[in-house]
Amino acid sequence: MRPPIEPLMKKTEALLTQFHRQRPVRAGSLLITILGDSIAPRGGQISLASLIEFATQLRLPERLIRTSIGRLAQDDWVTSTRSGRNSYYCLTATGRARFAEATQRIYAAQPPSWSGLWTVVVVRSSARETRETVRQELIWLGFGQIAPGVFVHPLLEERSVRGHVRKSVARDLIILRDARSVQMSDVRLVQQGWDFRDLTRRYRKFIDMFSGLEDEVGEAADISPERAFILRTLLLHEYRKIHLRDPLLPAVLLPARWVGSDALDLCRRIYAQVFRSSEQYLSRTGKTHSGPLPKVSNDTYLRFGGLPR
Repeated sequence: MRPPIEPLMKKTEALLTQFHRQRPVRAGSLLITILGDSIAPRGGQISLASLIEFATQLRLPERLIRTSIGRLAQDDWVTSTRSGRNSYYCLTATGRARFAEATQRIYAAQPPSWSGLWTVVVVRSSARETRETVRQELIWLGFGQIAPGVFVHPLLEERSVRGHVRKSVARDLIILRDARSVQMSDVRLVQQGWDFRDLTRRYRKFIDMFSGLEDEVGEAADISPERAFILRTLLLHEYRKIHLRDPLLPAVLLPARWVGSDALDLCRRIYAQVFRSSEQYLSRTGKTHSGPLPKVSNDTYLRFGGLPR
């Protein structure tokens, strides 16, 4: 009779193989997942040696890790200091703000409620380059385009738009709050503004990728802290990539039997299964300039509606 851990080992290997088949392998994006999911809740500072230890668990080569963290420093995610021969990385103010916003989106327990009112953004500029720049930034925020130069979202407010769109083009925007849909139903407006086909495909791929893992973790006689960290990071990394493309519309506006809800439920359950053991690995392995990683913040236990302590 096979020991219960064997299927879980095979699943972990399969997930790692699938990750490394992606081209290109985006090491920087994976480091962002580690920093945001595991390091930010513990103070936001980590030694380079610890970061290399974490990332090599996911089979990233040390040279690529060093190159990738250097690029993140150039992009103002982190800043570095040296003490003797050791290097330490700390989240910048910009990095903290980015992670705080992503945390709100990714770990939400359920879709937000809706007042029935819309935020409308009208792009005034006639310059093609400006209009395309604004379009890309608004689409990234989750807005739907219902006509040339006209974008809508049911939840995002003016300050969110002003805070994300480049200042150089913000003056070209007219932002209308608390608008109502009169000439067509809200559902028809969503159908016109958003195409859920690609998002649906991505969520289904995520479910296929991680289906069965929940049972295998539950049936395993033991799961090492290292393996729990690997599974937690891969799970959250793949979910994060999709979820940040999701406009996060209220449930009443989503397609029937929305597959994104199934993906959220699956991610929430598996994350809760591996969280405690993965935290043991972080506590045992992670080092900062002043010693071991601080304890995880209490807010972290609120992720996905509540995690085991």
